[in-house]
Amino acid sequence: MELNYRTEREDLAAAFQWTARLNMHEAVANHFSIIVEGGKRFLVNPNQRHFSQIKSSDILDLDINEKEPFKLNNAPDPTAWGLHSSLHKHVPHAKCVMHAHPIYSTVLATLKDSYLKPIDQNTAAFFNRMIVDDDFGGLAFENEGLRCAKYFNNPKIKTMIMGNHGLLVLGDSVADAFNRMYYFERAAETYIKALQTNIPLRVLPDDIAEKTAQEMDNYPGQAESHFNEIKNILLKEGSNFDQ
Repeated sequence: MELNYRTEREDLAAAFQWTARLNMHEAVANHFSIIVEGGKRFLVNPNQRHFSQIKSSDILDLDINEKEPFKLNNAPDPTAWGLHSSLHKHVPHAKCVMHAHPIYSTVLATLKDSYLKPIDQNTAAFFNRMIVDDDFGGLAFENEGLRCAKYFNNPKIKTMIMGNHGLLVLGDSVADAFNRMYYFERAAETYIKALQTNIPLRVLPDDIAEKTAQEMDNYPGQAESHFNEIKNILLKEGSNFDQ
């Protein structure tokens, strides 16, 4: 059977599988989604399925304006619907949305000051490009999703530390969002381990941090190359993203 949006489905499946390999998953929780059909529909992982087991044909195709999503035969997880439909509806630059609880990003989310300080190249890449949600209100049902969507009123902001919760990233594509999630978790690991030394941090000046962030923004093709290499590895190992 020919699937609609095969490329987007395969990209999502590859992202799920690789996220599981990196141990950045949360059992059968957490969700990735991408908008399709000009913003009328979005694709998201099926309810209660481990990331490592998700195939392209498993991925749900949902009407973004569905009135009773939980009565569908393949109903989405309520938090997937609540967070992802809200972001896709109300944030124009939320083409792809990835929400996960990778360990270092989540540790950062538990700190009183959860803002990532620019102490190296990776951490500087997020300077003035992330926000911290300090108003955790429980599981990400629709009210929580609508509340989070209000934070993304600046197209430059594509990363959110959800305080007491986890990590949320936006992207223009699966490759863009995955690359951002991967490097934020790497940056958070560096930052948390630096804090653990109890030695004062060498924080970059704002102008150098912003210059570095701009240079990273404009670095050509890095996200696409990173993700294509991931897909190539999976293909060589025998995955066609649908088995």
